[in-house]
Amino acid sequence: MGEVMGKSAAKAIVVGASGGIGQAIVSALYQTQHYRVISVSRSAENEVSHCHFQSDYSEPSIRNVTEQINALDGHLARLIICNGVLHGHDFQPERALKRLSASTMNHVLQTNTVTPALWLGGFMDALKQAPEPRVVAFSARVGSIGDNNLGGWYSYRASKAALNMVLKCAAIELARLNPNAKLLAFHPGTTDTAMSKPFQKGVAEGKLFTPAFVADRLLGILEALEPDGELAFLDWDEKPIVW
Repeated sequence: MGEVMGKSAAKAIVVGASGGIGQAIVSALYQTQHYRVISVSRSAENEVSHCHFQSDYSEPSIRNVTEQINALDGHLARLIICNGVLHGHDFQPERALKRLSASTMNHVLQTNTVTPALWLGGFMDALKQAPEPRVVAFSARVGSIGDNNLGGWYSYRASKAALNMVLKCAAIELARLNPNAKLLAFHPGTTDTAMSKPFQKGVAEGKLFTPAFVADRLLGILEALEPDGELAFLDWDEKPIVW
């Protein structure tokens, strides 16, 4: 297998490529041979089969990396932003208001909302000029206000709901600039990655997905999406999620 190269090559960019799902998406894209695959993550990349950029996700780094990628030959066909955080070595999702911490909430919002917004902004000029770009950012069902019947997970829920609003605004803006563009807020389901490890015990049988399964589902959904000027909020089974 080899990636598509040349001046007319369509670029597929995966931000957050070092995570379990991100790695699976890069692999799936590479195997299609339809794209010039470009990955971005915090870590250095030893794989030589595609183009990789390392970023610390700071605003100057995002600006620098997007400028370099935009300068590469080819149009932007796929932009997949799958970085995110749910828990860390010193924090867990909050089940009660009294557990809220300003530093934790700021960290979660920065990672899940602000950072994807900055990446999207860095590629807007390329998306405006692309023939039929498809953009996806990883949201979550728990970011749905209408679907929230359990409460809890304050920072994570808030960050994903805020991300959905960012994506909605971006869809409206991009529809004016490029009617052939389509944006997707994607819920992958519970996937067997480090992010979900502490919460897999209660997952129903058959509902813990492999990263490869999610990658395959996502790429299939992106192929089927039709531009309509709207933001889609879909799960892994292509079912709409209430806002």
